[in-house]
Amino acid sequence: MTSGGYDPDKDPQNPGGYPPPQGGYPPPSQGNYPPPPQGNYPPPQQGGYPPPGNYPPPPQGNYPPPPAFGESPMPTQLSVGTAIGYGFNKFKENALVWIGIVLIAAIIQGVLNYVLSSDNFVLSLIFSVIVGVATLLIQAALVRGALHEVDGMKPAFGSFFQFNNVFAIVIAGVLVGIATGIGYILLVIPGLVVTFFTWWTFQFVIDRGDEPIPAIKASAKAIASNGGTIFVLALALFGLNVLGAILLVVGLLVTIPITIIAGTYAYRVTVRGRVA
Repeated sequence: MTSGGYDPDKDPQNPGGYPPPQGGYPPPSQGNYPPPPQGNYPPPQQGGYPPPGNYPPPPQGNYPPPPAFGESPMPTQLSVGTAIGYGFNKFKENALVWIGIVLIAAIIQGVLNYVLSSDNFVLSLIFSVIVGVATLLIQAALVRGALHEVDGMKPAFGSFFQFNNVFAIVIAGVLVGIATGIGYILLVIPGLVVTFFTWWTFQFVIDRGDEPIPAIKASAKAIASNGGTIFVLALALFGLNVLGAILLVVGLLVTIPITIIAGTYAYRVTVRGRVA
């Protein structure tokens, strides 16, 4: 008998009478165990990621970018009231700059009309061209400022002249002027129609870099796509400017910026651009 009271000769599980292992534990059981299975197993995964393989590429598509910070989702439908309200709010947020640029434009045009006047037919024609080009560039500057507003950027004075396609602007303006003039000669109404459908010509030239004739076509197509609502908006903005003129003309310093911003807002909504 060993110390601790264990007798190997009387242990039924130890018929051979083997001495116990040190520590008083029974001997390990004997038996024939099968060898471990053999095979080619994949290496263990590293970092918890699945093993590399030929996975299909992610689906491709032209998805619109999410609105940038400060931009609201683009409206899906044009509203006359929303457009005018948008123009008023944007003007109110940057009123001094807009009033200043309209006032400067009026002074420049008035000075040119006064200085560049002559009884000589040739000089009068040349001066008329100069004044006309200046007028077109002033209109383009106001559209550029309105595009900045729609993009969510308050324009400073220099921002109104951030366009480099001056030649395209002048040619587009001349073509629209010629077509409008012919239309007014033909009993006025055709001239009003031309004026209406070419309303956004400068927006397409400045904003998208279109050439003059494609810009005129794009303007007509865009306006025709929602002609009823845009026509009502045009009438409302015309009435707003008439009201501004009645208010001792000073009201135009307010109504002109509102109408230009509202019209540019309508342009962006119609052509599915981003509105800030």
